[in-house]
Amino acid sequence: MEYSIPESKMLTAPYEAPSVWKGSDFDGDNSWIRQFSVEEIVEIKEAVAKIKSRSLKEFAFDKADFELPALGKVIEEINEILENGRGFILLRGLPMDEMSEEDVRLFYWGLGVHSGVPICQNAVGEYMAEVTDRGYDRKDNNVRGYSTHQRQFPHCDNADMVGLLCFHPAQSGGESSISSSMAIHNEIMRTHPEYLKTLYLGAHFDLRGEGADGKRNAFTNHRVPIYSFHEGRLSCRYNGKTIIDGMRKAGKTLNEIEEQAVLYIRELAVSDEFRLDMKFQRGDIQLLSNHSVLHARNAFVDFDEPEKRRRLLRLWVQLYNGRPLDENFANRNNTGPRQGVKQQSGVTHWVGP
Repeated sequence: MEYSIPESKMLTAPYEAPSVWKGSDFDGDNSWIRQFSVEEIVEIKEAVAKIKSRSLKEFAFDKADFELPALGKVIEEINEILENGRGFILLRGLPMDEMSEEDVRLFYWGLGVHSGVPICQNAVGEYMAEVTDRGYDRKDNNVRGYSTHQRQFPHCDNADMVGLLCFHPAQSGGESSISSSMAIHNEIMRTHPEYLKTLYLGAHFDLRGEGADGKRNAFTNHRVPIYSFHEGRLSCRYNGKTIIDGMRKAGKTLNEIEEQAVLYIRELAVSDEFRLDMKFQRGDIQLLSNHSVLHARNAFVDFDEPEKRRRLLRLWVQLYNGRPLDENFANRNNTGPRQGVKQQSGVTHWVGP
């Protein structure tokens, strides 16, 4: 059902919050990087050992099962940073060479359930998706960027929080960059206020074959706001490619000013002023708020050896302390507010059916 945006639901003054920042604000400041302490590593290993002693597997335990007396409180503080602070953090120092892959995956799931409720990310039914080059090409509109080596433009994912754990960085390239969608909103208000009504009205997003009905040309049933102001909080849902493709599939190809509005967000997000770059190390965990932070990735070149190829593990989590969201904004997969992608019967690959 189509709807319009009353002006009362649009901000008329710049948004003010800790989530409004520019990349240049962090010149010489690495306070967003948090190193695991020796004591925290010991606690992680003990928690994993207890899970294994009970023969529990990933996805089969929750917060109460994964005991983190000290680190659990730190995770609560991190969640506060993500939801009510700057919106991002990089955790560094997970001892990958001292832990088996099973141990790492068990810890990562434990981190997820301490933060909130993990949700399904694709039609295959993955709750921890591997971000690696599978040889696909984004010229196929239903290929998702995380299964290629190609550049990913600024976007946010379909959950309160996205986590990326680095098993192996690329031989070259693959750097991550993030930007504040809140600061970008304020810049649009300052330089192109005529774009805002389009952005608050939103768009039909392309679901790339991963909608509730599994149809290849599926798009969101309603316009999902690109910016949503609800109960005093500003939130963003952005992916330039899926907006443009979704509107085309819906038979409502963007007009000139609508496309300019959508692409202006991308332009600002990759600019030197707004962008903050980071290069992953083995064992890094990047945690981002999808509602206030856009993320992107450079194209990369992999090692020839399969065991060295760029490989990250992704989590989508609905935070325990997640903000209230407008219903139209929260229903992003045609599966209901704050729900993940619906697993499709018989789908075993990473391209939309």
